[in-house]
Amino acid sequence: MTESTSPVALVTGASSGIGAACARALARRGTTVVGVARRADRLATVLEECRGDAPMSIAVSCDLSDTDAARRVVADTIERFGRLDALVLNAGMPMRRRVQELEERQVRAVLELNYLSPVAMTLEAIPHLVGKRRGTIVFVSSLVGRLGNGGEAAYCASKFAICGFAEAASVDLAGTGVEIRLVLPGPIDTEMWREHEGQDAPAYDGELFSPELVADSVLEALSGPIVEHYVPDLRSIVEMKTADFQGFRDGMVAALRGEVPVQLPDEQ
Repeated sequence: MTESTSPVALVTGASSGIGAACARALARRGTTVVGVARRADRLATVLEECRGDAPMSIAVSCDLSDTDAARRVVADTIERFGRLDALVLNAGMPMRRRVQELEERQVRAVLELNYLSPVAMTLEAIPHLVGKRRGTIVFVSSLVGRLGNGGEAAYCASKFAICGFAEAASVDLAGTGVEIRLVLPGPIDTEMWREHEGQDAPAYDGELFSPELVADSVLEALSGPIVEHYVPDLRSIVEMKTADFQGFRDGMVAALRGEVPVQLPDEQ
């Protein structure tokens, strides 16, 4: 064991995009970062940058869709550093295929990485965190964890599931010293928004926001009392959908058919 005197944060999906931005931001605050991702070469580059500010930071190459491997990453982190102060559960994959074109294996793959893996890591970490009576788990979901976005049934299902799990966990863990936070990014400039083989192109082609904006929100979530964070603040879309689902659904149908543009509200 190399016991760390600085906080230790485990960040998944740390090789690019939101995860990489979170890893760098945490390291700049002096947090030892355990960056986890599948792509070892890109992950190594990010963690080398992190070590400039947090020298004990390490890269762990892992296919997080293997839940046994995901659990071992958590256990190994605790064993190595003697502590775990935060989990930023960000790793995920897109799936843009209309439901009539989806295959069960594709739905299963999305759920394993986007939902079952962060749940497995959380359950592995909870006994340690509760025993220490401190720690924060940040689930990075998505705006479409609150909206049934046309063409993304599998992805939405995974993100809806993580929202529900996080909400319930935040209630169960109240008073234990362990905090749950939920971050819901909108259109962020990451590889999620690129075209993927075998998937449809994104329907939305408007402004994309910086991954660093999400990293700032994650840092705010880690240090503040608020459970739910929208970034950018697009909760008005969710409120409109909740108030008038039929209107939201009909507008979504028109947008998916190309009859109206897919765009964000004028005020964010």
